[in-house]
Amino acid sequence: QVQLVESGGGLVQAGGSLRLSCSASGRTFDRYVMGWFRQAPGKEREFVASISRNGGSTLYADYVKGRFTISRDNAKNTVYLQMNSLKPEDTAVYYCAAVFSPPSLSPVSGDYDYWGQGTQVTVSS
Repeated sequence: QVQLVESGGGLVQAGGSLRLSCSASGRTFDRYVMGWFRQAPGKEREFVASISRNGGSTLYADYVKGRFTISRDNAKNTVYLQMNSLKPEDTAVYYCAAVFSPPSLSPVSGDYDYWGQGTQVTVSS
């Protein structure tokens, strides 16, 4: 089992940047595919990005491709989401998620076993 804690959210103006972090407990972090999802008020949770166990492969939603970068440091049990060129429509609660040793990266929230509590990102226009 793994516990996830996100940090780094906040209020930023449009065009600005934020870096989210997600720290994981446990000694098997490198066996988990990690993902970031987000949920805006009144909307369903949606996929943002995911990263393979060794960080060699990534997957992005079209609406963040070229602006967001997911990365991980297995020595620190941490996954990051660097968000640049932020837009008001990026405003949401951002969640970190983990799935144990899956065959591929997944954009489907139901495939993930563990979730953090979320961190609020607000982008003002």
